[in-house]
Amino acid sequence: MISVVGHTAIDHICRVPRFPEKHTSTYTLDHRIFFGGGAANIAAGIATLGERCTLVSAVGSDFPGSAYERRMEELGIERRFFFVPDRPTATAFMFNDLAGDQITYFDWGASAVFAEADAPALEFVHMATADPSFNVRVAEKSEFASFDPGQDILKYSREQFETILDNINILFANRHEAATMAEVLGTSVSDLAKRVEIAVITMDAEGCMLCVRGEKQMVPAIRVEMADPTGAGDAFRAGFLSAYQRGYAPLRCCTIGTTAASFVVEQVGCQTNLPTWERMAGRHAQYFGPIEKEA
Repeated sequence: MISVVGHTAIDHICRVPRFPEKHTSTYTLDHRIFFGGGAANIAAGIATLGERCTLVSAVGSDFPGSAYERRMEELGIERRFFFVPDRPTATAFMFNDLAGDQITYFDWGASAVFAEADAPALEFVHMATADPSFNVRVAEKSEFASFDPGQDILKYSREQFETILDNINILFANRHEAATMAEVLGTSVSDLAKRVEIAVITMDAEGCMLCVRGEKQMVPAIRVEMADPTGAGDAFRAGFLSAYQRGYAPLRCCTIGTTAASFVVEQVGCQTNLPTWERMAGRHAQYFGPIEKEA
């Protein structure tokens, strides 16, 4: 069983011709609403790949009886939710311009409860975006843990990063997050990666860098026609962790994560085009060869 801790959110994704200057406005070319939240996206990806998953999250008064709740039930995601009746579920407002850049505004809503919530002790947990103090408490209590800072990275103090790094087995970060963490800690990205058993740094179209006890390997990205980059990192983590749970070596976990992410960017929405294990394995064979545990 893989547990995932962090946000459940509603995503509002808009396309705009360009980002406006200060004190000006622009118009939207498209506005669509999707299921989202980093932790919920990862949980949905893990469940779609066929692994059992528990989502530890917070939801508001708009969640019970919603289409999102029905979606989680259909996927078989076990839920350990903090229910906050006087707040809405967290909401993300994402704006993509025609140049391919993105700006996001995030309303925490019910997720504010994480700051004071009791952290569970978990056997195998991934800590996604959530309140830093909550993730610190989860890391200290759990047996095996992975972590990604996500959009909440600026909320972490040096002490919180130190505690998490001392208590996790796997670190996930994109190149910008890794650079930010390293700066806060007063170290280099290379030395940051050596702090944990496994570090995975994703680098957009360049693929990802896997560091296992300091040994580095590059994994190329799969080139597909991209509709929306939102959720690619969450799908990568879902693929990696599902493969890790099944006993695959870290390099193969990376290629499986990369393959899972390639499906998500082909459609708008973080959970719109999540692959099953069979779909993922078919594309994986085309780009990386058959999935074998000896990788």
